[in-house]
Amino acid sequence: MLFLFWCAHEFVPFRLPEFQSLCHLFRIPYRLQSGREDTPFVILELDSESQAQKILSRSICTKHCIHLWGQGNSYEEFHSSLKSFQFKDYSDLLNENKSFKVNVEAFQKKISISERSERIESMEYFPVQGPVDLKNPDVVYSFLEDWGQDGNNLPPAPYNIFFGRNIGEGQRHLITKLSIKKRKFIGNTTMDPQLSLLMANLGQVENGSFVLDPFVGTGSLLIAAAEFKGITFGGDIDFLTLHARSKPSRKGDKKRGDDESMVANFRQYGLTVHYGDVIACDFSKSPWRSGLQFETILTDPPYGIREAMTKVGTEKDYTNQSIPEKYLKTHIPEKVNYSLKDILEDLLNFSAERLSIGGRLVYWIPIIRQEYKEELLPSHPSLSLLHNCEQVLSSNTSRRLIVMSKFSNEKGKAVVYEKITNFKDQFYIPLAGNIGRKERKERVKEHGHLNISQEDMVKFHGRSNQHKMKLEAKMAENT
Repeated sequence: MLFLFWCAHEFVPFRLPEFQSLCHLFRIPYRLQSGREDTPFVILELDSESQAQKILSRSICTKHCIHLWGQGNSYEEFHSSLKSFQFKDYSDLLNENKSFKVNVEAFQKKISISERSERIESMEYFPVQGPVDLKNPDVVYSFLEDWGQDGNNLPPAPYNIFFGRNIGEGQRHLITKLSIKKRKFIGNTTMDPQLSLLMANLGQVENGSFVLDPFVGTGSLLIAAAEFKGITFGGDIDFLTLHARSKPSRKGDKKRGDDESMVANFRQYGLTVHYGDVIACDFSKSPWRSGLQFETILTDPPYGIREAMTKVGTEKDYTNQSIPEKYLKTHIPEKVNYSLKDILEDLLNFSAERLSIGGRLVYWIPIIRQEYKEELLPSHPSLSLLHNCEQVLSSNTSRRLIVMSKFSNEKGKAVVYEKITNFKDQFYIPLAGNIGRKERKERVKEHGHLNISQEDMVKFHGRSNQHKMKLEAKMAENT
């Protein structure tokens, strides 16, 4: 049986990984018939409608799904395909006791009412016998057309035409339900709810899964995991954020409300039963007891841009002295820089030790696009790379969602290359005043990124230093 999933045309690289993860989670055998990135339609061959319904019960990418009865690359091919469908096998849906309606929709083209009528009338051979009911039909059919990517330069005819029976919708309503705009407690780096839910699906969170976010922030990833009935835990070194004592993130707010907290978010969505615990801790000195296993680790480590990368430590020499005992209770430890390389090494080593076999690690890594090569991605002897999805942030930067699975208890250490962790240093290269908009477009079109040479780097840094010296001189004059 063929099922067509009409997906939202955003976060396209995440689409197939989500389907693959959900099919694996529900143990659904499938065959991918079509899933190109230039179209919102994904066609899967499944054994039954109930399998498609299971996918719909979790899918965030899917808008709705139809059981595909006919398709073609031209109207002639489409009608020939639909005429050959075994309608007699579905006589219970086509008889006079079942009311129906036909939705006519298109991707990248607005279809007028008269054109919709033409499409429906062209299927005069369709053996439906029941009455039309536009408000509460027993059965809904969909006539879909794919007009390509460019809505401003449409082809003379659609590239693909599909027809089938609607069987359900995906879970995109959860994006609105978990909207950050309405959420009680948020921070500067609170994850978008759609991406949070996608991460939970790629991490295969299910009822009773133990889920950890070691860089939890305001808990957006845990909210998504709890929505899918995972038991959630988290930790973060930022005590003020965890306790809602940091500066408010909403425009116009002078201070945080007394009722803002991590638990308040879970309470807001009726998910407190899935809240395990969140603690203030230093991930480099993991507080989680040995032997505690997680099914999923979801996290977005700090990049050092909007959130600091720190761990407990000091540059002072305490060899011959220590903190007096009377101050220990109220002592707030010093913090030192926690490099992205060290963060990723600790994350992979921790995951290899604490994930159950088959458990998944899902994390973001920031990338300078022209420096990226898949072979540079962090690795570990007991973790396999399953998915690698890019979210482009600018012509120079992106971040990649990495999904890894633990397949063995093999001992070993994570391998993280320095080159791929220099994001913060290269992020601040002053590009805006050095590469014009037209040149940017030309470079991206030719190379897929800005293709900044070593000569460019030296030139840009030189200009930046000159600008800095002028500003300092101007400030000195004013004082």
